[in-house]
Amino acid sequence: MPEDWQRALAVVAHPDDLEYGAAAAVARWTDAGREIGYLLATRGEAGIDGIPPEGAARIREAEQRASAKAVGVGTVEFLEHRDGVIEEGPALRRDIAAAIRRHRPELLITFNHHDTWGGTVWNTPDHRAVGRAALDAAGDAGNRWIFPELARDEGLEPWGGIRWMAVAGSPYPTHAVEVGDTDVERAVASLAEHQAYIRALSDREPAEYAREFLGSTMEIAARRFGGRPAVAFQLYPR
Repeated sequence: MPEDWQRALAVVAHPDDLEYGAAAAVARWTDAGREIGYLLATRGEAGIDGIPPEGAARIREAEQRASAKAVGVGTVEFLEHRDGVIEEGPALRRDIAAAIRRHRPELLITFNHHDTWGGTVWNTPDHRAVGRAALDAAGDAGNRWIFPELARDEGLEPWGGIRWMAVAGSPYPTHAVEVGDTDVERAVASLAEHQAYIRALSDREPAEYAREFLGSTMEIAARRFGGRPAVAFQLYPR
């Protein structure tokens, strides 16, 4: 992965998306002094069957903020799109482009936007919509004549400084970030902060669940990238 950058913005659909795919790399980057912000399209309010959306939104927002803190991220923003029924289109692209103009990242991170996970499991509509919109918004943010109201009404001047777009969780990884034991432990702690969500999925303790899941994904990446623990990304240059 490229290392000559200072600011990144991660754009995903739900609380926990980054923790399932990128947190160990984020931990490494923040330890190196890089600035990373999180932007979530929803509060994950439709993600826990036994908790009504209003309560789930409060719980999952709090879990996401604690999760981000575990890997050194202090800026977490939510766009208020509806969980489960995010609409891909200009409104979503506009919201993401506005955030890109505010944060002015060199690296844009998002989550698997492909139709499937490795050709065997169908991806969710929210992941597909937000991932594709984020990749499109990288260009929108730098074009003065797309969403001109951002500059006119909100004072958000175009930002064309994104140099790379990195997709976590992609079935087609091209690059990887080697991570150490400390990065992995922080990633496990970060995913384990999503306690209510994990307990709704599994009878296992959140930390045990997180360690096993992340260990398996890093092992897969290691087999593809030199045998060392890693977080894999599909990288698109701009």
